[in-house]
Amino acid sequence: MFIIAGLGNPERKYDGTRHNIGFSAITALSDAYDIPLDFKKHKALCGKGYIGGQKVLLAMPLTYMNLSGESIRELVDYYKINPEDELIIIYDDINLAPGRLRIRARGSAGGHNGMKSIIAHLGSQDFMRIRIGVGEKPKGWDLADYVLGRFNREDEPVIRKTLQSTVKACEMIMLENIGAAMNKFN
Repeated sequence: MFIIAGLGNPERKYDGTRHNIGFSAITALSDAYDIPLDFKKHKALCGKGYIGGQKVLLAMPLTYMNLSGESIRELVDYYKINPEDELIIIYDDINLAPGRLRIRARGSAGGHNGMKSIIAHLGSQDFMRIRIGVGEKPKGWDLADYVLGRFNREDEPVIRKTLQSTVKACEMIMLENIGAAMNKFN
């Protein structure tokens, strides 16, 4: 079984923001594979289903970004998965241009507070992640204001296309391996 978790903030006012791109990716997976996000458990909105015959749990932690690790730890423990092989975290990255994907098998938090929380709660950096570029903040902007802002009109079609690529990347990781997904989407 795989757990695919997208990071974001739970309030409606954060819908569609750069920081909630992980939630948007989970919604895209839910739509693509007809997996309803229909129950709350382990501090997350979840849905169970199948992707290419593989059992999957989609999750959106409802703990707010900076406490994402609380929910992820509960999910990993309850479903008894090996995070190194069966956990995929999807989140925003300001160091990548809008729409760029970067897939990795492991790594540091890179300054991302949600990832810092997950690494702290799991006690390991060894889990798969898909970073979605949201672009660098403009000079003079506050980082929080930027990531909690919405994409501009020019970026919206790129982001929609990127979310579809993220769906395909998740499927490839599950059905083939992370190396194949890295080669195709990085």
